Amino acid sequence: MPSTLELYNKVTALPQGKRVFSVLFSQKAPYFASAHIQVQEMKPHLGQVVVPKRRSTKNHIGTVHAIAACNGLEAAMGLLAEATCPPGMRWLPKGMDVQYLAKSDTDLTCTAETTVANWAAAPEVPVSVKAVTSDGTITVQGTIHLWVVPKK
Repeated sequence: MPSTLELYNKVTALPQGKRVFSVLFSQKAPYFASAHIQVQEMKPHLGQVVVPKRRSTKNHIGTVHAIAACNGLEAAMGLLAEATCPPGMRWLPKGMDVQYLAKSDTDLTCTAETTVANWAAAPEVPVSVKAVTSDGTITVQGTIHLWVVPKK
């Protein structure tokens, strides 16, 4: 079975490939479908998705709900982790520390980033995450903590 990164590279080379991969990704992790995740980028040390502002992701004041933003951040982290985790290892999220900085009044681009040094610190790997509006305002930022251990 191909790795998630191999599948991403193969599918996104096709017309409408990112849309198709986004659907496949949401089928593998169905909870992400609730935020209508649109995969933008997947490569080692970088994952990026868009959470669209739509009725199902809005809160009572009409902005993208903070938990929908966190859902997007976790999806971006998952793409990064799948692309970066060394062979023979597996990753598990341990926790998430985030700050809500501003209203999310547009679609959100959710980005997860790491460095080689972050992964060298395994088994505890910090992943920097942020959600940004279309005008560049950071609305949510923080760290997702991974536990990276050998596969059993």
